[in-house]
Amino acid sequence: MTDVTHPAPSFSTDEAQALALRHFGLDGMASPLDSERDQNFRLAVGDEAWILKIVNASEPDVESAFQTALLDHLARTAPGLAAPRLRKTLGGAVLGEVAGPSGARHALRLVSWLPGQPLAETTRGPALFESLGAMLGRLDRALQGFIHPGALRSFDWDIRRAGDSRSRLHFIRDEADRALLVRFLDRFDTTVAPRLPGLRAQVIHNDANDWNVLVDPDRPDRVSGLIDFGDALHAPLIAEVAVAAAYAMLDVEDPIGAAARLAAGFHAEYPLQEEELDLLFDLVAMRLVISVTMSAARGDRTTDNPYLAVSEAPAWRLLRRLDAMKPGFATAILRHACGFDAAPGAKVIIRWIAENRRGFAPVLDKHPATLAKALVPYGDPDHPMTVASAAERPQEAGAWWDAYCTGNGITLGIGPWGEARSVYTSDIFRSRFIEGTRRDRHLGLDLFMPEGTRVCTPLEAKVKSVEIEKDPLGYGCMVALDHAPEGCPPFTTLWGHLAHETISRLKPGDRLEAGALVGEMGPPAENGGWAPHLHFQISTDPGFAARDILGVGEARYLDVWRELFPDAADLAGIPGEAFKQTGRTRTEIVEARRATLLPNLSISYSEPIKFVRGEGVWLIDERGRAYLDCFNNVCHLGHAHPDVAEAIALQARKLNTNTRYLHDAIVTYAERLTATLPDGLTVASFACSGSEANSLALRMARTATGRDEAIVLDWAYHGTTQELIDLSPYKYKRKGGKGRKPNVFEATIPDAYRAPREWPAGEIAKRFAESVAEKIAEMAAQGRAPGFFIAESIPSVAGQVFLPEGYLQEVYAMVRAAGGVCIADEVQVGFGRVGSHWWAFETQGVAPDIVTMGKPIGNGHPMAAVVTTREVADAFDNGMEYFNTFGGNPVSCAAGLAVLDVIERDGLRDNAAEIGAYLVTRFRQMQARYEVIGDVRGMGLFLGIELVSDRAAKTPATSLARRVNDGARARGVLIGTEGPHDNVLKMRPPMIFSRADADHLVDVLDETFRDVLASGG
Repeated sequence: MTDVTHPAPSFSTDEAQALALRHFGLDGMASPLDSERDQNFRLAVGDEAWILKIVNASEPDVESAFQTALLDHLARTAPGLAAPRLRKTLGGAVLGEVAGPSGARHALRLVSWLPGQPLAETTRGPALFESLGAMLGRLDRALQGFIHPGALRSFDWDIRRAGDSRSRLHFIRDEADRALLVRFLDRFDTTVAPRLPGLRAQVIHNDANDWNVLVDPDRPDRVSGLIDFGDALHAPLIAEVAVAAAYAMLDVEDPIGAAARLAAGFHAEYPLQEEELDLLFDLVAMRLVISVTMSAARGDRTTDNPYLAVSEAPAWRLLRRLDAMKPGFATAILRHACGFDAAPGAKVIIRWIAENRRGFAPVLDKHPATLAKALVPYGDPDHPMTVASAAERPQEAGAWWDAYCTGNGITLGIGPWGEARSVYTSDIFRSRFIEGTRRDRHLGLDLFMPEGTRVCTPLEAKVKSVEIEKDPLGYGCMVALDHAPEGCPPFTTLWGHLAHETISRLKPGDRLEAGALVGEMGPPAENGGWAPHLHFQISTDPGFAARDILGVGEARYLDVWRELFPDAADLAGIPGEAFKQTGRTRTEIVEARRATLLPNLSISYSEPIKFVRGEGVWLIDERGRAYLDCFNNVCHLGHAHPDVAEAIALQARKLNTNTRYLHDAIVTYAERLTATLPDGLTVASFACSGSEANSLALRMARTATGRDEAIVLDWAYHGTTQELIDLSPYKYKRKGGKGRKPNVFEATIPDAYRAPREWPAGEIAKRFAESVAEKIAEMAAQGRAPGFFIAESIPSVAGQVFLPEGYLQEVYAMVRAAGGVCIADEVQVGFGRVGSHWWAFETQGVAPDIVTMGKPIGNGHPMAAVVTTREVADAFDNGMEYFNTFGGNPVSCAAGLAVLDVIERDGLRDNAAEIGAYLVTRFRQMQARYEVIGDVRGMGLFLGIELVSDRAAKTPATSLARRVNDGARARGVLIGTEGPHDNVLKMRPPMIFSRADADHLVDVLDETFRDVLASGG
């Protein structure tokens, strides 16, 4: 402030009226207004009103000229802004002049009176704060570029000089109050003042206090005007917001909320920068520090100048509230209100975690996604466990949870992020932001498991801190880890409620690899009586110390806390379905199926699973449990593969129609598909299912040969239509089947494991092929000949039977010599599943006349194909059209092309070969441990384990196979059982199966075998 060497002017109302008439030509009634260093009068002239300011003689002429120039600038550049308008003197000057009683010269200024009620006398609310911010934003936007020599002044109310308040501290009599101001001043000197020169600066009003802001009486949520530009100066732009916020926040329920709405209103009109908002909390505090120290320094005059004392008591109350707040949390609220990340980079961190969640190491020894989960009922205030915890009866609460887990097969309890918890009752959960409210929203992720459960870091980390002593926040022993993954801003994780002795080995600065042990879940005695669990939390601001991290927050600011302390579920590997179940219950779906679907539509498992989502190699049920899918070979590339999904969606948005119209996709796909097959297989046709493809293949074969006689393998399965059931011993020989038709000749399944012992190893293929020769001879004896031979290249339902080497060469030669055609059913085993080749028949060194494909062809999209030779195709072209409405439609072809692209781009055939070989090795190691494993067989990712009760006799162990199948399912792995005796464990995992997935499969099978055999097999 300009040094006030003269007292405030002391003209009477009569003198003021005379000055108005003499200098400005206005004849009105004057009434005095409060002022600090000048003298102000309200002048009523008829229906109009004006303010006559008699300026303190101490004010330099340049400052008076500055204010008039500022108001003149606003009148020209922002005529709609509700700011005072100058009235010139009768001589055309912007200022008048008068001599006081002492001879001192005083400038005179007359500005328009703005209607409205002072903000200090109104009920303040969020909308009003936002309106004030918007008005200031419009004002400062209008002042952009305006400059005047008088603006380049420095005075006590300049926030850049807030540090000068130290010189007035001796006027503060109370030691505690003085210490409070010192804390703010120290922070200002070290972290704020050095950053101020780098901020945007311009001319600002600098005094939007609650007496200078006017509110529309008819619209109490709208600011109608801003008066008194006497403190205007060139200063950091953010000071405008800070000054206004300091007064808007006085004695309101939620002061930071008020500042946030004010800042948001300003930002909407005049965008603020992040570095400005990062200093706003401190600048608000410093405006208050200036105010209370100025009032204290002028204490001798406050009794007769209410202008100085009017906000001193509320300012002290607000300073004490601000002192109790964490500046970082307050700044997060301010940033978020203006659309910035609550902490710099917060959204990038959250997105990075979501996008990379598949690659994190599990935080538990068993991946949380694979465990049977349930929410711990702390979100239900009336639940017995919650009531017991709130009443500080932890043993009772823990006993209830243990009993519930035992009775329902639950291995992992979850306390979700954002959950409202009535158990938080102590004073430490009182809100520091919102008066009279509590912090009751959980900002971490709780994982409840038995005491001693190991917890591991999901990604590389550096130990930030280790807290051994019991802390007042209820975290118990805790560890903070810093993470700085490539492509992601740094962030911190907090690990609370750990056992003392398991974390004492850690020291700040220690490096931990992904998957490394952090500690073990501690006993209730070390964790405030809570049941053993891990409190796992993320902080996107790595600047917070562990004890500063907010574990429980206010519901009002949950959106802010969501960015500052985001949900750790993705980082912990917890599927979202664990927190919210949708749709019908399993029981309801079973009942609805019985009422509306065919009764002979089976359901897998005695306890059915409801799947709601697939992701890669995982299927996730409605309770958030992830199952490793080693059985469903339809999703060849993994569930919900993004390339296939995008290809389908993109084409569906463009066009889908039938093949009677021209489109590129069908011929492009046909060219790409036939290019994967041996020479000669060049003509394609498309259908919607493997059954349709096989039915079309039969039509082609019958037309080409003119015969209906078929040779099939025992226990074969080729589809769901009646003609295919008639060719499938798996169907026609079982319950409901009608037996073999006269045109069907059934050859022995060439199962090398069950070949007679006396057969030489080199002759097994030939000996089994003799069964086909016998069928051809049988036909010849009846004057008949084979029309076709159809077989899966690797018989699947027959028990993952891998044909003896050379078998198809023998058989194909016989069939063709007898005039028949050879059909390879690749519906289950094609598209590179065997690893070494695109098609399983290629492993036999043969090329069929017709190949049928389905299941994996579209990665779950319903499509199928038949590829044949030109000779067979020409024979089929007998005048009868083949047309399939949906076969070969553009959307299906887009899906098929995407599948081929991914297989080739990602080297999935090589992956199948490598992982398949690894699994066979691991399975054979198991075979050495478990006598019940009679045979291990596999090629690529098509695998089988045959179980027997007697290895020598090869007695099928059907019951054991079912128990192992169910045991694997109970442990979160899906496999199947096949074969004539249902004793072969069948596995067909997605082509993206990794070594880690393979290890998980083997570990589960190993554990299952141990438990099943230990219980009596």
